Amino acid sequence: MEVSKVSVVTGAGSGIGRAVALELLAAGYTVYLAGRTLSRLDETVRLAGDTSGRAIAVGVDVADPVSVTELFQKVREKSGRLDLLFNNAGIGASPVPCDELSIDSWVNVVNTNLNGSYFCAREAFSIMRHQDPQGGRIINNGSISAHVPRPYSAPYTSTKHAITGLTKSLSLDGRAFNIACGQIDIGNAATDMTEVMQKGVPQANLEVKPEPVMDVSNVASAVLYMDSLPLDANVQFMTVMATAMPYIGRG
Repeated sequence: MEVSKVSVVTGAGSGIGRAVALELLAAGYTVYLAGRTLSRLDETVRLAGDTSGRAIAVGVDVADPVSVTELFQKVREKSGRLDLLFNNAGIGASPVPCDELSIDSWVNVVNTNLNGSYFCAREAFSIMRHQDPQGGRIINNGSISAHVPRPYSAPYTSTKHAITGLTKSLSLDGRAFNIACGQIDIGNAATDMTEVMQKGVPQANLEVKPEPVMDVSNVASAVLYMDSLPLDANVQFMTVMATAMPYIGRG
C-alpha cells in the first residue's frame, strides 16, 4: 500500500490555502491545515468531505516562531516525516502612500509574509534534512507582486520580492539534502480577498478599473503539479494568472 504524502499548508482556512489543501487531500495527501483561526480551519476540514480523515487542523501564528515550532513538532510526532510545505500565509496593508502607513502595519506584514515564511521553511527544512528517506519540497507563494507592484503596496511588494530571494537561497541550500524549493506567483485568483478586483482597483496611473480573475482551482492544480515531480526535478518559478489581467505591460 502506498504511504500518503505528508504536507503542511499555511493559511489553509480560506482562499488559496484552502483550495490547495482540498486539492492535496483529494490527491491522497495527509494535510496539516495551519492558520490563526481554528473555526476557519475546521470549515476546511468539513469541506474535505470523505477525505477529511487525513486533514489535521492546527492553530498557528506563523509570525510567532514558538507557535511555528509547535506546529512542526506535531508533524514530527504524528506523522514522522514531511514531504511538502506550501508556504502560503500572507497579509497586506491599507493601500495608502507610504508616509501615511503606520510602522506597526509595515512590521505586521513583514512578520507574517517574510519572517513567517522563513520560520516555516526553517522547520520544514530541518525535518526534511534529517528524515529517512531524506528530502522533500518547499513551495513558496510569491505573487505577481514578486515582480511588479500595485500602487500603494510597499509592504506587501517588498516582502514578496524578498520571498524570491528566500526561494533561491532555499533551492541552493537544499541541493545537498534532496530538498527542492520552488515558487508559484499568482495573479488574480478569485477568492474573498480578491472580490474587490472585479469592482475596481487602482492601476499604475491611479485610475480605478475592474480586473479579470481566474478560478482558484487553477492555483491548486498548479501546486499539485509542482509536487508531482520527482525530487530530482523542480519547477523553480511558475506564474499562474488570469489571462487578461494587466500584468504584461503593466504601467
